[in-house]
Amino acid sequence: MAERNRIYFASDLHLGMQPARESRRRELLFVKWLEEISADASELWLLGDVFDYWFEYRKVVPRGFTRFLGKLATVSDLGVKIHLIPGNHDIWIFDYLPDEIGMEVHVDPVIRSWNNHVFLLGHGDGLHKGDYIYRMLQGIFKNRIMQWLYARIHPNGSMAFAHWWSKRSRIKHGAFGAFLGEEQEHQLQYARKKLRENPEIEYFVFGHRHIPFDIRISDQNRAICLGDWIGNFTYGVFDGEKFELKKFLEEEGEIIRR
Repeated sequence: MAERNRIYFASDLHLGMQPARESRRRELLFVKWLEEISADASELWLLGDVFDYWFEYRKVVPRGFTRFLGKLATVSDLGVKIHLIPGNHDIWIFDYLPDEIGMEVHVDPVIRSWNNHVFLLGHGDGLHKGDYIYRMLQGIFKNRIMQWLYARIHPNGSMAFAHWWSKRSRIKHGAFGAFLGEEQEHQLQYARKKLRENPEIEYFVFGHRHIPFDIRISDQNRAICLGDWIGNFTYGVFDGEKFELKKFLEEEGEIIRR
């Protein structure tokens, strides 16, 4: 049996995003990836936007994602520690996944150290202080009173509205943004700022931007965006000594790893 000594990172699956057939295909591909990594994974970190929309009512959770959730539960039962940092699409994850799967949910960015290598992990949204409208919306979405009021809406109505909003945002802004350059990317700016405050951090790992990159911000420090599982199918893995950004694809029935 393989030794469980690897830590895996993935983000931005956006499960449930239309069209439904394509979302199901991506879900099944991610399940195959979970099956593969379960042999040697010690931890799995999901850095947000796992779902295109998720809201937990007290007695109701969104329909779908059965194979994904079932595989997560199986991986958890094997002893793999599963962590989630919610993104801007799935901030309304409360106690269902921790109770049913054993997943640990982290509301804020997390600093972790493995084998004397220090990581800062986060979804990677809201890092630009000048984005006042985005920050205002996030404040509304995270407000307990607003969440209570939203929960009073029938799930059919609230889910229809959420999927409309998500589709509208993609039409307006595009599902994939272009890389803005090393001096303009907010995640790189944030990483450089945090590095000045805490020079021990070696790896800054984010999701959100849907653009896979691994950029050195100094001789010993790297800022990494995991990409997504919509068009890139990229993920990160740390073996205790080094971090790698990899790709997982299925082509003509074969699993291709690069």
